[in-house]
Amino acid sequence: MRAETRRWIQADQSHCWHPFTRQAEWGAPGHEPLVLTRGKGAWLWDSEGRRYLDGNSSIWTNIHGHAHPVISAAIRSQLEKAAHVSFLGFTHPGAAELAERLCGFFPKNSLERVFFSDNGSTAVECALKMSLQYRQQTDASERDGFIAFADGYHGDTLGAASLGGVGRFTGKFRDRGYRVTHVRSLDELAELDPKYISGLVIEPLIQGVNEMRAWPHGMLAALRGWCDENAAHLILDEVMTGFGRTGKMFACQHENVIPDFLCLAKGITGGYLPLAATLTTGKIYGAFLGAPENAFYYGHSYTANPLGCAAALASLEVFAREKTLEKLAPKIERLRAGLAALKAAHPIVHDVRQCGFIAGIELRQPDGSRFPPDQRHGEAICHSARAHGLLTRPILDTIVLMPPLSTTHAELDHAFAALDATFSRNPGIDTRPASR
Repeated sequence: MRAETRRWIQADQSHCWHPFTRQAEWGAPGHEPLVLTRGKGAWLWDSEGRRYLDGNSSIWTNIHGHAHPVISAAIRSQLEKAAHVSFLGFTHPGAAELAERLCGFFPKNSLERVFFSDNGSTAVECALKMSLQYRQQTDASERDGFIAFADGYHGDTLGAASLGGVGRFTGKFRDRGYRVTHVRSLDELAELDPKYISGLVIEPLIQGVNEMRAWPHGMLAALRGWCDENAAHLILDEVMTGFGRTGKMFACQHENVIPDFLCLAKGITGGYLPLAATLTTGKIYGAFLGAPENAFYYGHSYTANPLGCAAALASLEVFAREKTLEKLAPKIERLRAGLAALKAAHPIVHDVRQCGFIAGIELRQPDGSRFPPDQRHGEAICHSARAHGLLTRPILDTIVLMPPLSTTHAELDHAFAALDATFSRNPGIDTRPASR
C-alpha cells in the first residue's frame, strides 16, 4: 500500500463519520477502505491505481459519466463569474433558465413553478410543507396527514423519514414526524378516510431501497385518479428515477401522469454537484400569494447554487447533443439479457428486477429461502466483485446494478462478467463486510 493511501485511511478512520455505516467495523484494525481518487466515463480509480466500473453511479447520481467535458466546462465557466450568490431576494441566469427548462418537460399550465433546494430529502420536505401550508391557506387545515407506501424510502430528514416504511431507517424516529398512514396497495386506499389526507407520496414505477421492486403497470395512473377523486395531492419522489433512469426523462411520463408535486435531485446535475428541485402547479403556487404571511418561509443558503445550475443545464445539453435517451433503449435490452443469463447460470440468483436502466439482483439460498441476515451475503458479494473491477452496493442481499447512462455495451458486459465470476465462488467463502 502506498504511503499516501495509508495516510488518507488513517485520517479517515480517525475523524470521518460515514453515512449508513457500521463505524466500529469501518475503523477496525485491518479494514482497508478504498480511497477513490479520480473518474473518467463509467470508470473510477482508487489511490492504488486499480480501475473499477461505477456499477451504482456513485450512489445513483452519475448520468453521463465522470469528467464529462461539457459539464466540466460549464462548471469552470461559471466559476469565472461567481461560485455562489444568494437566491433569497435575488436571482441569476442559471436558475431562471433551469427552472424554465424543467417546466418545459411538461404540458403548458401544468407544472409551472420550481423551488430549488440541495438534496432528495429536502426536495421531499419542500413538497410536504407546501402541501400542508396550501391546506392551511385554503381553509382545509383538517387535511394534515399523508399516505405513503410500506417499504418506501423518501430521505432522512425528519419529515421525509416519517414517510419511510423501512424500519432500520425510520424506526427510532417514527413518532416524531408527520402523521402518515402506510399502505401496501391500491386496495388499501379504499379503507381510508380521505378527508384528512393532504397528499399521497410514492416512488413512481419502482421502489429503490425496497430491493428494487417495481409497481404494477398502470398503478401510477390509478393513483392520479384516486387523488383527483379525493382532492389529495399526488407527490412523486423521482429522486432516483428522474433524468433517464427508467428510459424516459421522468418516470411519470410512462403513464402520462402529471403530479401536483415532483421531487428531483441525484441526477439533476449529472452527478456533479448537490442540487434539488420541487416542481408544482400554478394552482398551488397561487395560494402562497397575497398576504405576507402566505409566503413559503423555507430555504437554504445554497438554494439554486449557480455552479449546480450550470452543471444541470449542461447535463440537459448533453441529453440533447448525445441523444442519451434514444441510445438508452438498446442498452436496456442488453441489461435485460445479461440479467437473465446470470439468473439462468447461478442458483444463488433468486430473482432479477429491472426498470429501465435500474436493476436489482436478489440472492437467496438454492431452495428459495433467504440467507440469515447476519451472514450479509450481499455485502460479501459486492466486496468480492471489486477484485473483478466492479463497484456497487447491496440493499440487504439484493445487488444493485445501476451504472451511468453513458455505459457502453462492452462496459455492461464487463459488469456481467464480474458478477458471473463473483457468483461462481461460494458466497460463504468471503463474508467480510463491504466498505460502506
